[in-house]
Amino acid sequence: MLSGSMVAVVTPMDADGAVNYRQFANVIDFHVEAGTEALVVAGTTGESATLDHEEHVAVIERACELAADRIPIIAGTGSNSTAQTLRLSRAVDRLPIAAFLVVTPYYNKPTQEGMRRHFSAVADAVGKPLILYNVPGRTGVDLKPDTVAKLAAHPNIQGVKEATGELSRVRVLRDGCGPEFALLSGDDATSCEFMLLGGDGVISVTANVAPARMRRLCDAARAGERAEAERLDADLQPLHRTLFCESNPIPVKWAVQQMGLIGPGIRLPLTPLAPQYYAAVLSAIAAAGVGVAAA
Repeated sequence: MLSGSMVAVVTPMDADGAVNYRQFANVIDFHVEAGTEALVVAGTTGESATLDHEEHVAVIERACELAADRIPIIAGTGSNSTAQTLRLSRAVDRLPIAAFLVVTPYYNKPTQEGMRRHFSAVADAVGKPLILYNVPGRTGVDLKPDTVAKLAAHPNIQGVKEATGELSRVRVLRDGCGPEFALLSGDDATSCEFMLLGGDGVISVTANVAPARMRRLCDAARAGERAEAERLDADLQPLHRTLFCESNPIPVKWAVQQMGLIGPGIRLPLTPLAPQYYAAVLSAIAAAGVGVAAA
């Protein structure tokens, strides 16, 4: 079961928007050395919405090559079209990925039954396991716990990334889905308590900046060491907040750029971080004990 500290990794880009694979190699090495337990590639934080089909496949393929079996790769392949999700998922199912992360269909706002059929169709079509991804704040639709429980009965659906921040769902999901179904937080600000309540890990934006501390936090929380987990989380809370001062991944890409790991590229319609947020993000980076590159 995938668990622990997983990063929703940024996709490094040059100023013209081209994917920079040399920097991607450095980012992957950084996470391997820091103890990150899995990379989620081409998810929301990886700007999947602006990757065309060929680029999307290429980014996941190169991530697998660069990781070289040192860290599991989870491939983001969801869209608001079942046919498109199937096409992309089938295209990367041949790669040495550990799982798919498939978001709820956005914009068209399907019913619970529509989402059950959507995820079931994808799970039926591929050999690697699915992790469901529920993020109503971005998609406009909420995958309800009882629908997750129905989907958990599918042998190829093995977890959910729950990004509502509603901690009451942890127990409901555990009771409905069983002990082997992976419950993963998708909300950094509440991830510590999510794990202390019985969750299995987090797919984190903050881990792009402070992966070693996020790993220690996850280890402590999953071991039930509340005092240590809360101590580590307290230093990360400024990052949890400021990395969403503008739409993700705008702030986190700027932060990782300040660390010297990536360049300035980000694709429209997203824009570079507004200067009025620089000081707050730098302060949060320092509070987490992370250094930045010399100017």
